[in-house]
Amino acid sequence: MKIVVQRAKDAEVKVNNETVGKISEGFMLLVGITHEDSEQDADYLADKIANLRVFEDAEQKMNLSLIDVGGQVLSISQFTLYGDCRKGRRPNYMAAAKPDQAEPLYDYFNLKLREKGITVQTGEFGGMMDVSFTNTGPVTLILESQAN
Repeated sequence: MKIVVQRAKDAEVKVNNETVGKISEGFMLLVGITHEDSEQDADYLADKIANLRVFEDAEQKMNLSLIDVGGQVLSISQFTLYGDCRKGRRPNYMAAAKPDQAEPLYDYFNLKLREKGITVQTGEFGGMMDVSFTNTGPVTLILESQAN
């Protein structure tokens, strides 16, 4: 799994001009899944994200986690994270898991975050979405469950 984590002041996702997910302070996540990913990968990344210390404490140091600040998550499925652009001009998405494999694992990942007491909003898996957010810091990290 590959996840782009962006610290957000707010985030929203719309499908057909209708808001389907909206959060205040927390993380906006772009979640990509490849063929080899398993529940173990989702467990690892859910724990890492919930406890990642990138929120400021009283001394303005990044010492607090999403759990510490009561932050929320907007989780967006993003197969294009596995786009290979090394050849030609059109990305090759062969490394992205097919929807029948990716969607259950994406749902499982979001469930694992919820089990940690985190409010999780999502977009529409496989849908055309408009995502907007305010990245604070800015803080943007790329997390992967497997070494490449």
